Amino acid sequence: MEYTTLGETGVTVSQICLGCMSFGSGREWMLDREESEELIERAIDLGVNFFDTANVYSTGESEEILGDVLAEYDRDSQVVATKVYGQMREDDPNSQGLSRKTIEQELEHSLERLGMDTIDLYQIHRWDYDTPVEQTMRALDDAVRRGQVRHLGASSMWAHQFADALHTSDALGLERFATMQNHYNPLYREEEREMLPLCEKEGVGVIPWSPLARGVAARPHEQFGATTRGETDSFLEEMPYLQGGGEAINERLEELANEKGVKMAQISLAWLFQQDSVDAPIVGTTSVEHLEDAVEATELDLSSSDIEYLEEPYEPLPVAGHD
Repeated sequence: MEYTTLGETGVTVSQICLGCMSFGSGREWMLDREESEELIERAIDLGVNFFDTANVYSTGESEEILGDVLAEYDRDSQVVATKVYGQMREDDPNSQGLSRKTIEQELEHSLERLGMDTIDLYQIHRWDYDTPVEQTMRALDDAVRRGQVRHLGASSMWAHQFADALHTSDALGLERFATMQNHYNPLYREEEREMLPLCEKEGVGVIPWSPLARGVAARPHEQFGATTRGETDSFLEEMPYLQGGGEAINERLEELANEKGVKMAQISLAWLFQQDSVDAPIVGTTSVEHLEDAVEATELDLSSSDIEYLEEPYEPLPVAGHD
């Protein structure tokens, strides 16, 4: 496993972050507890020390599974990230959003499910249009000062919103966001226009979600519908991965993989590893084999001509993933 520093936090993390959305019973393609435990344990064996979950993943079940497994290991050696924003209980409107009440109560619930006293990276899952950013940043700053959280992170939003949050923290002397978890992969590169330059300027670590475009960058596009996820993941219908030059990029991923004797997913991840702005992509998988493939991809180097060949067909796409 290769390691890197997470933004300017000084925290050392594996170059792969294991995404934990697939753990639990929320959707047809997810893993049950036993399968999830096997995957987490294998990740640790391979040197992964960075794990990303969220309170809404299987309504807390993902956090519980992750916490139970990590309790069997040296907690100090693991870096755990979770998120707050999505609604957790249908009958409780205050179980969603980024108000002080929501942040404080949902943080307590996440800590309990994870079985931890402190979360290494606490992230806002999306932007809350109903709560002033000053209130959100003060509540998050208090969580850091109480010792419940070490670092703060944000996820997909407009660059002007992220800049506003950073400015608010600086103006008020509050803990600022140290990371951005945004939507970025070879088939979706809209973040290169504003968000990635902003993160580079501000010293913010980048940990992209959906680095394999929910599987579209991991297999020939004509085969994707044959998978369980391809058949059941309604979120994919909102993603523009195969619009514009997407099909051509997918075909070039397959071509390069065949040339190098590796898998398409490994080419896609290698492309991300070689992006200067990226610290650690968040790789979600339901297979130990695919996890092992991802780790092997950290050793795969693409030439400048390979990267140029992959990127050449890209065309501007509709912004996706902010909601």
